[in-house]
Amino acid sequence: MKWLTKKMVIGVLAVVILIMVGWLCFRSSKIAYIDSAKLMTGYNAMVNARKEYDSKGKTWQANIDSLTKDVQGAITTYEKTMALGTDKEKQLAKDLINTKQRQLQDYQAAIRKNAGEEEQRLTQNVLTTVNSFLQRYGKKHGYKMILVAANGNIAYADADLDITDKVVEELNKEYAVPAK
Repeated sequence: MKWLTKKMVIGVLAVVILIMVGWLCFRSSKIAYIDSAKLMTGYNAMVNARKEYDSKGKTWQANIDSLTKDVQGAITTYEKTMALGTDKEKQLAKDLINTKQRQLQDYQAAIRKNAGEEEQRLTQNVLTTVNSFLQRYGKKHGYKMILVAANGNIAYADADLDITDKVVEELNKEYAVPAK
């Protein structure tokens, strides 16, 4: 036992103690994960936010369709004017087409900008609520860690660690009875 020095014995003992402490700490730790896609499709607040966004999207599309129809009407008027109209009428019809096209393009650009902002606003409110809920849920149920599986970024986890359905159920109960 000459080759065993005092430092080596202490080092080996330290490693063994660290392993034992780690094992004791983590064997009683509760770790779980939630499937974010499943959470977002099952949580009623997100479903309602998507419905609200879709409703606004239909309104925006109806406005775009109306403006497109106006452009097409102006083109039809221009085509009729080309055959029988004066130079001044032709120029007015041409200017009307340009104005209608500009209005359509401006509206489409505004909608692209607003649509992104509106979608972010609606989803951010829901995500803030979910994150707050998960903190409370984790503390209440004694979890050391709740992971979020987004787009399959957890390679493997035991199905028993998936608490998505429980979380969705409790989130929906809380959503159905808003806090006062």
